[in-house]
Amino acid sequence: MVQIVPMAWALCFLLVGTLTSRSTGTNDFQARTYTNAMKRTLHYRLLLPKNYDPKQSYPIVLYLHGSAARGTDNAEPLNWGPLLIAAPGVRDVHDFFLVVPQCPRTMGWLESTFGSGTGARESEALRLAIELVGDVLPGEFNTDPKRRYLTGVSMGGHAVWVVMVRRPGFFAAAVPVCSGGNARIVTDAAAKFPVWAFHSDDDHLVPVEQARELVKAWRDHRGTARYTEYTGLKHSSWKKAYTEAELFEWLFRQRLP
Repeated sequence: MVQIVPMAWALCFLLVGTLTSRSTGTNDFQARTYTNAMKRTLHYRLLLPKNYDPKQSYPIVLYLHGSAARGTDNAEPLNWGPLLIAAPGVRDVHDFFLVVPQCPRTMGWLESTFGSGTGARESEALRLAIELVGDVLPGEFNTDPKRRYLTGVSMGGHAVWVVMVRRPGFFAAAVPVCSGGNARIVTDAAAKFPVWAFHSDDDHLVPVEQARELVKAWRDHRGTARYTEYTGLKHSSWKKAYTEAELFEWLFRQRLP
């Protein structure tokens, strides 16, 4: 028995190590900086498909973090959803690019606070992020222009709604999480492209009514809007949303005409 116990522990550690190696970690995301022609810069992380083949085209997902992850370390945004999006259960089934830009601490993704007004506009950081997925990365990798997707949490989720309205047809589908905004911004043109929103009924930072109203507005404009409302998660609904297996099955089925 004395000899069996160490062997059991050795096998246990080997198993844990094997499982850990299969999980996507911070180091799997390339740390990059994009500088445009105007010398404006944006730090971002890039995750490639597991078995990238330049002869094939792949979907690309743009993730927008919340206000707590702003800065210049090019690391904090990964802790607020991207590591869940890149979990083995997702990447083993779907091949995709995941782009995770970091918004500077001096600004948000939108020029007006959390997109509360009908005139909310994209900030410089958000414009750079969209340039990145629309023009820059497709010049380096084989991405599918009909399978661009947008998701974000909190401040980033507010921007998701605004981008879908201001740039209808740029993204095939969107997933706003624990976010809101002004439902009056929704248009028929925007609603042609599906969304799936997630929220918690007791969110103490973004009232759940905002998410409900935006989903209703999307549907009122004859659009497809799925909605999942959790109970008791407060402002952390992203922790459960990005583990919903059906979410990614749904997302990667969406394509632009």
